[in-house]
Amino acid sequence: MIKAFVVFVFAYVIVIADTQISGHIDLDSQFYISKPDTKHANSFTLKQTLELKYIKDDLSIFAKLYAQEAYKDFLRDADDTKRTFIRLDELFLRLDFEDDTLQIGKSIKYWGALELRNIVDVFNSNELRDDMFKTNKLGALNSSYTHYTQNGELSLIIKVSEQDQKMAAYPYVYYFFTPTINYNHNLLSSNKEYRPSLYLTYSSTTQSDYALDYAFVYQNGYDSQRYFSSLANKPSSYFQSAYLVNKFMTYNTLVVNATLIKLEALYAFVEKDVSVGDYSHLALGIEHTLEDFDNGASLGLICEYYRYDTYESDKYNDLQLFETMQDDIFLGARYTLNDADDSSVVGGLIHDLEYNEQVYYLEYMSRVGDNFKIELDYYYIEPSKNTRTAYSFLGRHQRIGLNLAYHF
Repeated sequence: MIKAFVVFVFAYVIVIADTQISGHIDLDSQFYISKPDTKHANSFTLKQTLELKYIKDDLSIFAKLYAQEAYKDFLRDADDTKRTFIRLDELFLRLDFEDDTLQIGKSIKYWGALELRNIVDVFNSNELRDDMFKTNKLGALNSSYTHYTQNGELSLIIKVSEQDQKMAAYPYVYYFFTPTINYNHNLLSSNKEYRPSLYLTYSSTTQSDYALDYAFVYQNGYDSQRYFSSLANKPSSYFQSAYLVNKFMTYNTLVVNATLIKLEALYAFVEKDVSVGDYSHLALGIEHTLEDFDNGASLGLICEYYRYDTYESDKYNDLQLFETMQDDIFLGARYTLNDADDSSVVGGLIHDLEYNEQVYYLEYMSRVGDNFKIELDYYYIEPSKNTRTAYSFLGRHQRIGLNLAYHF
């Protein structure tokens, strides 16, 4: 019934003359230089994104369809990765009034201010069958009402349900469990899975010599942070468990001349969960831009610090929750060329101050003509030698990635 409805909506949107159609096709490849011996040495994935937008007066309809096919799955061997699927990410209806907006359907939202990781970007779950270094979000069913003021906006959002997160099979490098553990993607929850989550957001900007953008978010519902657990009758099967929180979040940016100061922070009051207690997460960042280069190029120098704390000693800590940014500093740079291809290079070092592990990365992005885009990246992970961190499950890791995309 749901599939038939989706097909009908797509067919209806396509035949309307005012529909805007866009998207991209990506050939995504990774080559793993350092990896466990039992994992695949490379991965090749074909990805397609199709977006359709219809606007008529105050009515907008938006749809986004995503599909990916992994080459290892195409071979149909015994060691396939189960990374081939099709997914409806967004399908929503939006009504715009003079100072208000009403939106109903499935959508993706983006919150945050920092370069490396947005700790307050908690509305959508991430796809676990894709590259762990790239954000690939799952759409969430919700309805929202937004009122616009002179300098900001106030929104009430109701998310209807929580998304299950499937994982790839063991031969894929970014599957963290051992072959003897069976991951079950059916979500366990402390309440009903379809218990709505409420979000109240307010964002604004100041009108002064120093531009300050600020936002506050209050959440009552299921937390984006989850933990793994097993059932007594299924000790070798692991599930994700969700729990209820009252969470307060903020993200802010302040521009002072050529310097950008960033802050993201949250505090979660957990509602009586046996494994997880209250916790906080803080992220501070500063980015200074140097623009006195030939041909208008610019260099951004970036420094960010992340701190995660739990407050109940008899419950899970950062290691058991697989939190990678618990006491970490990021030193990086972004070099932007003022060329016709919008070329840029960004990279840096992430150093864990507590567990002494490092992540190095470098990314290059550029356009080729009007429709093609190329992304080249390098990642190296040196995990902790003494502590069982999330990265230690992956082991020492080194990879080169190449993404070629055609946009239309």
